[in-house]
Amino acid sequence: MSADGAGLGVRLRERDLSAAPAALNLLESTVPADREQAAELLREVSPAALGGEAPGHVIGVTGPPGAGKSTLLSALLHTWRSGGPPTRSVAILAVDPSSRRSGGSLLGDRARIDFDPADRGVLIRSTAAGERLGGLARATSSAAGALATAFDVVVIETVGVGQAETDVADVADTVLVVVQPGSGDVLQFLKSGIMEIPDVLVVTKADLGQIAMRARRDLSAALRSLGSSRARVLAVSALPPPSGVEELAAALEEHRAELDLGARRLAARRAAALTEFVVEHGEHALRELGGRGAAQALVAEQDPSLGVPALVATLETALAGQTG
Repeated sequence: MSADGAGLGVRLRERDLSAAPAALNLLESTVPADREQAAELLREVSPAALGGEAPGHVIGVTGPPGAGKSTLLSALLHTWRSGGPPTRSVAILAVDPSSRRSGGSLLGDRARIDFDPADRGVLIRSTAAGERLGGLARATSSAAGALATAFDVVVIETVGVGQAETDVADVADTVLVVVQPGSGDVLQFLKSGIMEIPDVLVVTKADLGQIAMRARRDLSAALRSLGSSRARVLAVSALPPPSGVEELAAALEEHRAELDLGARRLAARRAAALTEFVVEHGEHALRELGGRGAAQALVAEQDPSLGVPALVATLETALAGQTG
């Protein structure tokens, strides 16, 4: 029997954190009845229902395997939960790679992040990326938006980093790219276009001294060579005693305060609607609508407060009119 999606959405609107696990189960389900209830849930947490954008800060964290993302998140989580007042409720969606052979996932990020399982203000969920490009699972965008209704901070930790794995920039309010010193990542980032997406860049293992400082200088120089001075570059050590973590938390908050949140999330919803439409109906459906540009124009004509399911439904209605 399907969960009551509308009821779960109302509970999230009331900032009932205990509704989050059931909401995520519903959003990740591929059962047709659950998909219908998931759409009901998302309608209840849409800007139209909320009277504005969800209050939570959605932060995307990406970077090469082994760069120290999970260790850094453990330190940030401690800062968010022990700082204040007030302390902040935190949800972390850790998107893990899937096996190309079995489709299964190790789902190991939950185990790598240090947290108190008894802390009711923290939710950590590991999700298999499946065959979806962009470093995100199918339900990640919807899940992050729903959780931002109830949690103060929502983190999306993605699999690796590469040219096909920049979708997190279309979902997060703030994008944090993590770099390991002495790894040659700067050159690789320039080649792959990753330097175009971060709002904050972090060099981990600052305790290594000059090697970390050199990586920080290289990143700053790379940003200048691209004509970008927007992103902040910080060096952090998560080893006890940690250094730079509180500065990083403050930088993330400063970026959120400077952001035109409505415009960024509106663009994210429209991009997500097109992505979901193509996942459901294929690229040929876009061609039926006159191409990607025509589909984007149609979505742009809709009420800005509509959520992703309503935008997808608009595209589906237009497709039915073309093929009917």
